[in-house]
Amino acid sequence: MLIDAGTGVGDLTLEEMLGIDHVFLTHSHLDHIAALPLMVDAVASRRKSPVTLHALPETLSALKTHVFNNVIWPDFTLLPTVQNPFIQFSPLSVGEVREIGNLMIEALPASHSVPAVGYAASSAGGVNWVFTGDTGHNPALWSRINQMRVGMLVIETAFSNRESELAVLSKHLAPQTLAQELRHIDQSNLYPIYITHTKPAETNLIMNEIALFEHSTMAGAACEHDIRWLSAGQEFEL
Repeated sequence: MLIDAGTGVGDLTLEEMLGIDHVFLTHSHLDHIAALPLMVDAVASRRKSPVTLHALPETLSALKTHVFNNVIWPDFTLLPTVQNPFIQFSPLSVGEVREIGNLMIEALPASHSVPAVGYAASSAGGVNWVFTGDTGHNPALWSRINQMRVGMLVIETAFSNRESELAVLSKHLAPQTLAQELRHIDQSNLYPIYITHTKPAETNLIMNEIALFEHSTMAGAACEHDIRWLSAGQEFEL
């Protein structure tokens, strides 16, 4: 199973790509789908069944219209045959839960410039690995997360505070808005928080700005969180 298919997919071996039967997409923006057609193309001839793409109907429609359209890329939903294509679409909705092997995958609400979701993954009765995907201010997400047993949260912070206006316009987070969002976490259920989706040229600045509020006090309550940067190659076990 793969969640999103950006350029990081290129770090996988062909054998690892071949082992991916399910791809869960958060939304249709290029940095989250860029490697998808290339990955499928690289292993399609060795597969005996389609790769299933799970996503909002709007995301799947965007893929069909703008990527797998026989102009940008062949329509892998029809090739090599309609009966046995390289990929198949499986639309989902916010709140829906899919069972993949021994994992339960729940689509979480996101608030982005295009229809989007995040995901929570857990084994039966276990803690959840939560990925927000791209999102701005998102009360519905925290409402759901606070009902879960969370072992780890991966959350985007795309911009530094000097670009906070752009972050709001594009429905991303900056450190100051991240701080506001983290105030919604139930203080009885704290967990490690990993920052992702930082602009490469601003990663150090973003993490330094996050560090400024990490040990601060907000609204009279301790706001100290275990916040780290999510870097390529890290592995986690829940």
